[in-house]
Parts: sequence; C-alpha cells; structure tokens
Amino acid sequence: MNKYYFKTEQLSVGYNGQPLIHDINISLEKGEILTLIGPNGAGKSTVLKSIAKQLSLIAGTVYLDKTDLGGISGTELSKRMAVVFTEKLRAELMTCEDVVATGRYPYTGRFGLLSKDDYSAVDDAMELVHISEIRDKDFNRISDGQRQRVMLARAICQEPEIIILDEPTSFLDVKYKLEFLSVLQELCRKKGLTVIMSLHELELAERVSDRVLCLKGEYAERFGTPEDIFRAGYIKSLFDVESGTYDEENSSMELEKAKGKAEVFVITGGGSGKNIYRRLQRKGTAFITGILFENDLDFPAARALAAEVISAEAFEPVSAELIDRAKHSIDVCDRVICAKSSFGTFDKANEELLSYAVKAGKEIEYAFNKAEPKE
Repeated sequence: MNKYYFKTEQLSVGYNGQPLIHDINISLEKGEILTLIGPNGAGKSTVLKSIAKQLSLIAGTVYLDKTDLGGISGTELSKRMAVVFTEKLRAELMTCEDVVATGRYPYTGRFGLLSKDDYSAVDDAMELVHISEIRDKDFNRISDGQRQRVMLARAICQEPEIIILDEPTSFLDVKYKLEFLSVLQELCRKKGLTVIMSLHELELAERVSDRVLCLKGEYAERFGTPEDIFRAGYIKSLFDVESGTYDEENSSMELEKAKGKAEVFVITGGGSGKNIYRRLQRKGTAFITGILFENDLDFPAARALAAEVISAEAFEPVSAELIDRAKHSIDVCDRVICAKSSFGTFDKANEELLSYAVKAGKEIEYAFNKAEPKE
C-alpha cells in the first residue's frame, strides 16, 4: 500500500445497505487520472459518491495517502478532497469570483471571512483554469464551458490533493471538452493533483487517463491502463453493442453496415475513402472496397462498413490472385467510385483495377473532386 497514493480494498457500494457493485479494487499514484467508464446505470456516480463519502460504504476501505477515509472528519476531508458533481449550483447574484471564493470554506472559519491568503488562492485558481477575465461576470450569464471551468477553479481553491468529477464534459462542445481536459492534465503535471472522474466520451477517456475502471453488472469488470482496456472487441462487449462497431485501436465507431447485394466497388486509400464509405452507408448502399493495405487509414472504416474488404498485408506486394479477386468484384458491381486522383509506386494494383473497370465499360465516378457520390 506504500506505493499508492489512493487505494480501495474490497470496496462494495450501493444504497440503503444493499450492494450495487462488489469488490472494487483500484490503486493510483499521486498525480494520476482515473476515469470510470461503463453503460448508463452501471453505477459510476454511485462509486464516485461513495469515494467522496456522500454515500456510506457497504463494505471495504478507501485509503488516501495510507489514511482510511472513514476516520477523516468532514472538515479535514474537504481540505484534501474536492468534489464537482453534475448538480447545478444555485448562485443568485454571484460573480464568477464569488463562486470560486466559496471553495475557501474549509479555511474561513464560522464567519466565512476571506483573508489575504484566501484571496490569493482564489486568484491563483482562476489563473490556472484561465478564467481571470470573467471574474466579474454573473455566474448565471456565462457559457456552460466557462461555468464548468469556474466550478473547477472553485474545487482547486480548496487546495485539495484529489478531485472527484462526475461527467464534467457532458454539456460541453468539442472546444470546451478539450480545453477542460487539457487544464486537468496540466494540474496533474504541475500540482501533483490526483483526479477521479467518469466520462461518456470513450475516445477522450482513452487519451486523458492514466488508469481506467470499467463498470458493468455487479462487479468492476476491468481496471488498468488504457492500453490494457481498449483492446479489440472489449468495448463492444462492455456496452453490449449489437448494431455498428467500435474500433478500440482507432477510437472510432461506425453505424451498422448496409445490407444486401453490393452495388458499388470503391477504390480508395490513404484516408480518401472514409467519407465515401459513410455516405454510402447513410444511403443504404452496400459496397465492396479494395485493394487496401491493412495499415491504411481507410482500413478501419472499410472493415466496419463494407460488405467485403479486399485487403493486403502491410508492406507486402499485392498478389496476382488478390488483383483477380478484386476484378471479379468489379464485374459483379454496377459501378465504380474512385477516390484517388493519382497512384503511387505502391498503388499500382489499384491503378490496374481502375483501368480494368474503364475497359469493362463500368460507370466510373471520380469522387476526389465531388462532395457526394451518386445515390
């Protein structure tokens, strides 16, 4: 236990004495980010509230720097742990600075008067999350992204060692999601802050986390590094995905492929085909694509959306048999879409396929300078 700054042992959580999730065992070093993922209703918020002592533990122990949290008073815990949950703060007639300043409550005594040091902590927290310029604005009249950063500054004002956040990016657009998580990473690096949070955005969880806890059913399914968790097929199993795919290697998801006989043969490569594949899928048009090397940027989307992918092993020459197979696929399709404007040294097989389609009298659509393939 000496190695870890935060640790749980045989933790069981739930409500009214009834366990919801059993035997949660996690361990973090100081300055690490742990993200909880899992289906809706899996108990992510319950775990966070239990760790934060907002819910009584059913069983087990939570340690913070080798100290059992069960023996820490509320005032002492508020100096060591800050919590930012999704409930909206009621802040009538309060500026952003006023809201941040409420984070100093563990230090201000019964009268709540801020000292010079308290104001300095407020200034530092606002500077850290880049909201100094909105300090005098009405908290209720700022954007969701700004509001979330104000709440983070409020938590930082407590000068905690650990912050608990429940879905902190849920109502943020892409710009603010990235800004918010970047600020968290910076705090972990510069301040040694430890973060435990839940996220819906799997691609962000994979990128920002040092550790990931997967919740499903009565037990924590997996705990480990993103490399341990995001392995082929696991996320689909964790979320019971029945339609469409999730590609752990590329953090990408695709809708269910079109059904029926393939009508189109698509010649792509180097990332030129993903948008064409998706447009054909939206139209319900089944297609075949190739010849793609297995390390090609288009390969993950092709594997998810194409009725058939004619693929070659990376860095190996394309065999005559594979070219013949692709030509047969062109024969059985009604038309060909080519998304390549030129063919390089390692793409001669696809150049041959295009020439074959032209000679066979196939309808050819050159999509590299068009917004949409035809229906």
